[in-house]
This record gives sequence, structure tokens and C-alpha cells, in this order.
Amino acid sequence: MGAANSIFIIIGAIVLLILFLYLVPLGLWFQALVSGIRISLLQLIFMRWRKVPPSVIVRALIEATKAGIAVIKRDELEAHYLAGGHVEKVVHALVSASKANIDLSFNMATAIDLAGRDVFEAVQMSVNPKVINTPPVAAVAKDGIQLIAKARVTVRANIKQLVGGAGEETILARVGEGIVSSIGSSISHKEVLENPDSISKVVLSKGLDAGTAFEILSIDIADIDVGKNIGAVLQMDQANADKNIAQAKAEEKRAMAVALEQEMKAKAQEARAKVIEAEAQIPLAMAEAFRDGNLGIMDYYKLKNIDADTQMRDSIAKSTDKPSGKK
Repeated sequence: MGAANSIFIIIGAIVLLILFLYLVPLGLWFQALVSGIRISLLQLIFMRWRKVPPSVIVRALIEATKAGIAVIKRDELEAHYLAGGHVEKVVHALVSASKANIDLSFNMATAIDLAGRDVFEAVQMSVNPKVINTPPVAAVAKDGIQLIAKARVTVRANIKQLVGGAGEETILARVGEGIVSSIGSSISHKEVLENPDSISKVVLSKGLDAGTAFEILSIDIADIDVGKNIGAVLQMDQANADKNIAQAKAEEKRAMAVALEQEMKAKAQEARAKVIEAEAQIPLAMAEAFRDGNLGIMDYYKLKNIDADTQMRDSIAKSTDKPSGKK
């Protein structure tokens, strides 16, 4: 029993020691002390209770002090951390800006960080400009030839415009619009191929970086390819459309002619039927004329002779109209 109690006491002492060292970070306090940072153990303990990691604040204070930035206060770092900011990135950015002689205050750095931008990357971009490659931009010159251009845009971060300024997407959209406008205003696509730098001059003169978080240093046309002959394609499409319209009109006229022909055939058949009906009435009329005494037998024979002569003449005419087949 005595050995078991001793083991429990040792384990409890170790747990208490670990808990004490966690709540009272002696190592961080000594590290801050030898680095010239005046901070008490009580303040470090209060950081634990405020859910602020003391190691982050102490390392940030040490980095700023060693870099000669004495304007940063512990309370400000804690407030920025509790606001959801990145303390380490802010301090890195301030140190880099100080070494590069860039005017960047602590309030500006924290505002940029809380705005969702990487403040340290922004400072690095101010020192080392960034190259942005635009996607292929297609435009059509006045002669109807399509050109596909790619550009490289060299930009530098504008620290004062990082809060509220537009991002890279706006730069790319404006540059693409400028390329389309420049190519579209060219009389011939050959002019653009001969002088691609004319596009850069036109685009740069428009001040496309206004209201953005960047400053455009240069726009270089990396590649220009010749695309489709849009003018010829449009003319072919128009010709096909005109052809289809003409075919539709011709089909409409043909349908009307067929309908008219059918109507005329119907009328001819109707007239033929009336003639046949009238011819059927002739024998009846002649019989009635015989009965009434209006038609004699000699008159009847004369009519038959005339009819026979007419049939004979028709047969003779038809036989003479046929080709003989002899040379």
C-alpha cells in the first residue's frame, strides 16, 4: 500500500508541475527577459485566461524589438489576435517594410490583415513586382481578321490601396478590355502584327490601375496568333441565309403554281362534265324536235354528214401531224 501511495503522489506531483508550467510559462518569461522585453509572469498568465497564446505574442515582440520597431505594444498585438488577425504576418510585414524603407504603420498593417489580404505578401510584392499572365484574349480588327493575344502584366502592390482596392481579377479584366479595344480600332490585323507594342501603349495610357490594389508597371504582349477570318465567316453566313430565303420563296411560288394548276384542272374537268352533260341532251332534243315537226329527216341526214366530214378531217389532221420517221 505504501509503494502504491508513493506512485500516486509522484504522478500527481508531475501533473501539478506540468499544469503549473503551462499556466506560468517560465520559459517564455525568461526568453523575453534575455531579449529585452519587459513582461511579467502575471501578464503571461492573464494571456492564458484570455485565450491568447503567449508564445505568439512574445515571439512577435522579440522580432519587432530586434528589428528596431519599438512602436508595437503588447496590448495591440493581443487585440489584433482576438479580432481574428495574423500577428506573425503583421510583424513580418512591418519588419520587411522597415528594411525596404516602405512607409507602413501598425494600424495600416492590421487593417490590411483584417481585410483578408496577406499583408506580408503585399510588402514583398512592393519590393519585388509580380508578373501576371493574362488568358488568351480574342479580338477582331476592322478587316475582319481575328487575333488572339496573350500579355504579361507587371504589377506592384499599392500599400495605400490594399484596403478597399480591387484585386488581380479586375486588373486582368481591364487589360483584356484594353487589348480588345486596341485591336478592334486597328484598320488591318497586319498593323497589329507589325507593331504589337502599340497595344501596350494604348492600354497603359488608359490608367487601368485606378482604384485597384496594384500599380501597373508594364504590359508586354507575349504572343499574338491569327485566328479565324470573322468577316468571311459572317459573309458566308449571310449568303447562306439569303440562299435559304430565296429557296423558301421559290418553294412558295412553286406551291402556288401547283395549286393554281390543280385549280385549273378542276375547272377544266368541271367544264368537260358540263359538255358531256350537254351532249347527252342532244339526242333527247332531236327526238323532241322530230315529234314536234321542227326537224325533218333530211335535216337529220345533213347533220350526220357534217359530223362525219368533221371526224374525217380530224383524223386526216392527226395523221399528218405524226412524224413519218423517214429521212
